[in-house]
Amino acid sequence: MKKLGASRVYREEYGEFLCDGLKLLEEAVKSSAEILCVLTSAHVPFPLPVDTRVYFTDRTVIDSVSPLKNAQNVLFSCKVPAEAHVVEQAGTHILLDSVQDPGNVGTVIRTASAFGIKSIILAGECADPYNPKTIRASMGAIFRQDIRIIDFQGLRQLSEAGVRFIASVSGEECASISETALNGAIIAIGNEGRGLGGEILSLCSEKIRIPIAPECESLNAAIAAAIIMWEAGKARF
Repeated sequence: MKKLGASRVYREEYGEFLCDGLKLLEEAVKSSAEILCVLTSAHVPFPLPVDTRVYFTDRTVIDSVSPLKNAQNVLFSCKVPAEAHVVEQAGTHILLDSVQDPGNVGTVIRTASAFGIKSIILAGECADPYNPKTIRASMGAIFRQDIRIIDFQGLRQLSEAGVRFIASVSGEECASISETALNGAIIAIGNEGRGLGGEILSLCSEKIRIPIAPECESLNAAIAAAIIMWEAGKARF
């Protein structure tokens, strides 16, 4: 379990990931996630699937195993869902291009679940969606939100099939998000420092901007994504 929390390579090799906290465990149960093992120093006040392995220990073991500061009383491992590289063309999708901060990726996943986004697409050098920091930031949405990891070739095939790609960029020459139909498109958001890469930009037939004060250069990637997702989904709420 300690290696699951520390190594992306190990997680990918075994197809498992590590989560912490009673609230996340409850969300995993509600979402019918495949829970493999629970390590806890406290009573679990709700039923777990009958074949779940549960081990009781003390806080020193929990603190040693958890990769997170302020570890909670429960750690558990889950099976990574079957990997999918196909994106349904219906619906609105958010594409993250090399967004490397796990907290940002987790926040985007959480917000997408709240606003009815069809899928989150991760491209380039994005943070691992199953990093414990990503999972904590997702607040349980990791078990509900559709996530796809797709390379540039796969994205190009979607573009050639007629899927609209929209780039979120800065610049007064770009249309405001309030002036652009966002539904039914893949909306691309770039890296925290350098923005969208040239390959992703080459797929985008439209560019949008979020109007901000002129003295501000840009927004945090997760905040920009949240504003775009709210704009895309507000007609449904």
